[in-house]
Amino acid sequence: MSGLVISLWVLAGICFVTWLLSVITKDTSWVDRIWSVIPVVYLWVFAASVGFTDARVNVLAVIVTLWGARLTFNFARKGGYQPGGEDYRWEVLRQGMSPTAYQLFNIFFIVIYQNIILWMITLPAWAVAQTPGAFTTWDLLLTVLFLGLLTMETVADQQQWNFYKRKHAAIAAGNTPESNFLTKGLFSVSRHPNFFAEQSQWWVVFLFAVAAGAQLWTVIGAALLSILFIGS
Repeated sequence: MSGLVISLWVLAGICFVTWLLSVITKDTSWVDRIWSVIPVVYLWVFAASVGFTDARVNVLAVIVTLWGARLTFNFARKGGYQPGGEDYRWEVLRQGMSPTAYQLFNIFFIVIYQNIILWMITLPAWAVAQTPGAFTTWDLLLTVLFLGLLTMETVADQQQWNFYKRKHAAIAAGNTPESNFLTKGLFSVSRHPNFFAEQSQWWVVFLFAVAAGAQLWTVIGAALLSILFIGS
């Protein structure tokens, strides 16, 4: 069975499980909880499908695993895996929709559409696996760029974490916070440096496919991810 077919079975299974859990728990943030995990699974499926013989796909699997570890840690420390950790935006939408309309939104947007995006952002790695070749200077430069963006996102998340800890501590003590929004460090040059780095990393994954001369239609995943970020 090809890596692409296996990944499609994983996609179908994840869609069913996240939908079922959302119905059982009445919490529609289950896709959020697997967001940092399932792309890593797809990458290793693609690497395994060619017997781990393609250095470029192996490197992609490793750096995406690092991406997943960072995002999982940051999501966990903000309480994303704890009971009651549903994204507040889903509750806002739920209150403004009928139960039937919200369930359709849950099935088609939260579960299916978002899971398809998580699958599509990894397809450049599958395309690279279909185009055997040596690990080149371009691949090395893209790896360094990805790691640089990963570092940027890690620093931005830590700066934001430190800021909100100080802010909440000041409020708890009855004091006025230094400010309501973080405007120092990386946030002095960008309102969302962590979001910028997050999206850019997946554009870099696509550039691996470009460097390999693989299917350029795999840009769709990175493009849809950017549109999702802009819309939300």
